[in-house]
Amino acid sequence: MRSADLARPEDLASPVAVIHEGDLGHNISAMAGWCAERSVHLAPHGKTTLAPEIFRRQLEAGAWGLTVASASQAQVAVAAGARRVLLANEVVDPVSVAVLAGLLRDHPDLAVWVYIDSTDGARLLDTACHATGLAGDPAAAARLSVLLELGEAGLRAGVRTDVEALDLARFTAARTGLRLAGAAGFEGVLGSDGAAGAAVARFCRRLVSVTGQLAREGLLAATAQQPAIVSAGGSTYYDVVAHELSGVHEVAGTDHPVEVVLRSGCYVTHDHGLYARSAPAARGGSGPALRPALQVWARVLSRPEPTRAVLDAGRRHLSYDAGLPVPLWIGGTPARRRPLRATVEALSDQHTWLDLGPDTSVAVGEWVGLGISHPCSTFDRWRELLLVDDDASILGTVATCF
Repeated sequence: MRSADLARPEDLASPVAVIHEGDLGHNISAMAGWCAERSVHLAPHGKTTLAPEIFRRQLEAGAWGLTVASASQAQVAVAAGARRVLLANEVVDPVSVAVLAGLLRDHPDLAVWVYIDSTDGARLLDTACHATGLAGDPAAAARLSVLLELGEAGLRAGVRTDVEALDLARFTAARTGLRLAGAAGFEGVLGSDGAAGAAVARFCRRLVSVTGQLAREGLLAATAQQPAIVSAGGSTYYDVVAHELSGVHEVAGTDHPVEVVLRSGCYVTHDHGLYARSAPAARGGSGPALRPALQVWARVLSRPEPTRAVLDAGRRHLSYDAGLPVPLWIGGTPARRRPLRATVEALSDQHTWLDLGPDTSVAVGEWVGLGISHPCSTFDRWRELLLVDDDASILGTVATCF
């Protein structure tokens, strides 16, 4: 029997991944409103959920477009209704370019942006655009743009110096198959603790400065109908990003319209760990008050010692790359739940090891609710998640496309 045919999660085989409808809806609405108040566009990073139903809800709430990490993810985003897709990655293989070319031809109202950070990458992309016929199709080629990715020394991808950035921009502008439309970067690699804020601000000011130089040299292919873009924004410092990138309008000038695009993704479900500690509202910043919407529910399999309980969910079900899960409650339905005084000591493939507080009552067979840290790497462990209301009744399911 499919989960959608059942009334309550406790009727299901354990474990299950659960999204709380009220919290999900709150986060989507709150982030959309926050961005609108600041006149910045939101293109949520779809790799967080890769769930078409959630994509559609984000778009219906006013998202400017969707961000993805690959051509295959772009296909999912377009099928869900996105007509602006920011592929926040370098694209250097001809197969991916062919996929994008097909999307652009099949959807005349679609626009796509991809990254470059080297002359080798720009040359490969240009060659692929010509090989697929995209460069010879003016209607489609005008809707595939490249963004110059800036990076920081020793970290992830991206041009390391502003001089190199301008040289690459000039090289790109001379390629007949490429259309340079702005600059982008990912400030998340600079850290998520309180000390990273100043570095994030400096990085964003660099993005603004480079974009201004591109505009003044006439290297940007921008019009009033299709403005240039400056983009950044993970899920920790998007408040700093929105504030700093707003200065691009003064630097670029009125003759070069530039739009600010945030790419935050994890806000949609928030979490009980990484972002509960580091998101703007948690730091006292200007971000919206988000709610953790994602949990994994598991059953107690074993009580081998007075201070040990073993659950039937593990690394195959729960993210652990940015912190271990957080025990929230024990007991099943909301009316029967009680707080669980415990910590997660470790995960194995199929098990969670709980350290229990003194006199904690935990029985074999009981349900335990686990909060997660970093939603991306929990979503990609599930093909279907349950959507539930405040009473834990199942409203439907959310399918993923990983």
